[in-house]
Amino acid sequence: MRICVIGGGLVGLATTLQLRREFPGAELTLLEKEPDFGRHQSTHNSGVLHAGLYYKPGSVKARMAVHGIRLMTEFCRSHGIAHEICGKLVVAVDETEVARLKTLLERGTQNGLKGLRWLNRDQLREIEPHAAGIAAVQVPEEGIVDYTAVVQAMAADNRAGGATLLTGARVTAIRREGPQGWVVASTAGEVRADFIVNCAGLHCDRVAELAGEQRSTRIVPFRGEYYQLKASSSGLVKHLIYPVPDPTFPFLGVHFTRLIHGGVEAGPNAILATSREGYRKTNLNLADLADALTFGGLWKFMRRHKAMCWEEVVRSFSKRRFCASLQKLVPEITEADLEPGGAGVRAQAMTPAGELVQDFELVERPDALHVLNAPSPAATASLAIGEEIASRVRRLARK
Repeated sequence: MRICVIGGGLVGLATTLQLRREFPGAELTLLEKEPDFGRHQSTHNSGVLHAGLYYKPGSVKARMAVHGIRLMTEFCRSHGIAHEICGKLVVAVDETEVARLKTLLERGTQNGLKGLRWLNRDQLREIEPHAAGIAAVQVPEEGIVDYTAVVQAMAADNRAGGATLLTGARVTAIRREGPQGWVVASTAGEVRADFIVNCAGLHCDRVAELAGEQRSTRIVPFRGEYYQLKASSSGLVKHLIYPVPDPTFPFLGVHFTRLIHGGVEAGPNAILATSREGYRKTNLNLADLADALTFGGLWKFMRRHKAMCWEEVVRSFSKRRFCASLQKLVPEITEADLEPGGAGVRAQAMTPAGELVQDFELVERPDALHVLNAPSPAATASLAIGEEIASRVRRLARK
């Protein structure tokens, strides 16, 4: 069997690993358009190992996050990759958030998380002396990791196992060859395959369209911008400190994350990116911007969340407003404690009705599988997603 995986981020690399195990004699080829692997969502993130607290019980996200963090932790241990299970606190800053925090605790318990603990104000202060809040949920299984090292280890394992990994291979066309089979044309040449797996992340909807899918649900890129705490202020945060999400808002909100190689990141906000790979405000891709602005779903989304969208834009240009958001969790933080950090672009699928697709979305065809929504926690869950994809490919191949 010949299988072509499109996209060399964590999901594509992990899928290739799992396909090798499921199809030991298969001819596996992975195509990545960049000069190296994991150049986008896989490494433009805060490096968190997500345990599955937030996700709706029974959802694909919940199942894969809980299983995925355990697979990822074992992968890091076996490959000597820097990681730390440091734990996370989700903090209720006032009484209006306590009920939602209790719901999160129940949800995490249903999802199978271990060691969850309700903290009162005093217990919270013992763990995070500088955190605001009247209650918190402690999530001991969460942690931080060097995802760049994970990417490199997965690529090395795949090559050692006989898979063909091609970089500089941007897919330009996908066409049928006979009653069964594909020809995938790329800037590195053509690949013939019996089955294609689309793990193209920020461009997954476009790759699916090349393979004949209707692009009704579309990737809308949202840039998340971070600050970092100066070294002199990093002691204000000892673990991961997250807010209780507001169900009326589509994004989580700013939080604090310790980094695996030192330092503390603060953020992100969430604004429309003017390029699917636009990590700076000055990055502009006219085709990407036109693609977003001509999509009716985006305008419906913005009308529904006008106040939030405006606040995110203001926070992008105002360090004072960004700092004020952070102070809700750690009041001692000042503007002087913050310096510019990195940014990431989230590949968020959106429906024509302007709704964000909340769960992972895997679309099956007899000889293709498209991963059309895999934002956070896909990095953590990548090995579990790869398992799921390999299992589905096996089932489809038997038909």
